Amino acid sequence: MKDWTELGLRGLPSMSARSRPAGFPPFLQPVLEAAAASAAEPLVGISVDGKVRRGLFPLRVAGVTPAPMLDAAQSFLAALDPEQRAKIVYGLEAGERRTWYNIHPYVFRHGLMLEGLAPAQRKAALRLMETTLSARGFAQARDIMRLNALLIEVTGKHEDFGEWPYFLTFFGLPSADAPWGWQIDGHHLNLNFFVLGDRLVFTPSFMGSEPCRVTSGPLAGTEVFVPEAHAGLALVRSLDAGQSERAVLRASILPDDLPPGLRHPVDGRMAAGAFKDNAVIPYAGVRADALSDAQRRLLVALVGTYVGWARDGHAAVKMTEVEAHLDETHFAWMGATSDEGPFYYRVQSPVVLVEFDHHPGIVFDNLAPSHHHVHTIIRTPNGGDYGADLLRQHHERFDHSSGRHAPRR
Repeated sequence: MKDWTELGLRGLPSMSARSRPAGFPPFLQPVLEAAAASAAEPLVGISVDGKVRRGLFPLRVAGVTPAPMLDAAQSFLAALDPEQRAKIVYGLEAGERRTWYNIHPYVFRHGLMLEGLAPAQRKAALRLMETTLSARGFAQARDIMRLNALLIEVTGKHEDFGEWPYFLTFFGLPSADAPWGWQIDGHHLNLNFFVLGDRLVFTPSFMGSEPCRVTSGPLAGTEVFVPEAHAGLALVRSLDAGQSERAVLRASILPDDLPPGLRHPVDGRMAAGAFKDNAVIPYAGVRADALSDAQRRLLVALVGTYVGWARDGHAAVKMTEVEAHLDETHFAWMGATSDEGPFYYRVQSPVVLVEFDHHPGIVFDNLAPSHHHVHTIIRTPNGGDYGADLLRQHHERFDHSSGRHAPRR
């Protein structure tokens, strides 16, 4: 059975982003069934060998004020009516927090769609995004949403795409001391946030786009993932022959040169995409302790482009974790190292995992991966995603059985 990268999206029936279609193409059905099965598994965390490493995320004060984000969250909920609040607020550990998906069809969506909100409510939702993300992270997220609307012009499929078919959900109620979180979920934009006091976990977070650069029309000049691409190229080009031999796993990612296992119809080469919360991903590539000081700085800068999606203060806290485990960090590459050729890379350590992948055209006609379609993700291995390890430690210290937030004696 051919997948949608071979058929082209224009040859497929419309798959709504706003309401669940009556059916899905045969090639997609097994993918969705596998996703549902994965989501049903207990959350353990990404690991290199199936064994989650503990003690990596101490429950301590971050020293970053959460006030702007907390105020924005509470203001947004206050702008909703009781029926809307009932639809958008789930339990802190509800299974829905793990059923985000970067494809456009309405499959596992939940919460409230931004498109259905009143203008003032939508403005409040965007304010929540703006106070949780950095200026660059927010700008890129909004560009992704606008580029998703551009796909209507390309395909003529109004039901499939748009700027606002993104679903916002809360897990728990915003609080200064009790844990809570929120999520935005839709095509090419899937952001998950967990908040505990002044701590923020912003993984898993996925950003992608097709196209990635616009040269004409109202969105002329819009370009996404330039820092992420340039930082990866800067590092791989700095490697000497011995380092390259370890880091470069394959010289090409063109379809004819890839085994079937690296041609997933949705994930491409990504190992840590949606529904991969418990993936076992062995280290690959060159270790940072084999890099020069200058190359290590390039590696830190590369990770920083993803960590920098979050608010500056919380990004700095995360980068302290990253640098503490820099010697254990691995960098792996597939594909071209030129400005034009497609590539994939992964950076992986005990506390962070990032991936960048060039994809074939889904909306557009290119069957080979290109710079026109990018998927990226940042994850926290070893139980860090969704704040799971912080929440585990919090439950060890506080009793919630009575519905109150009480210290254990």
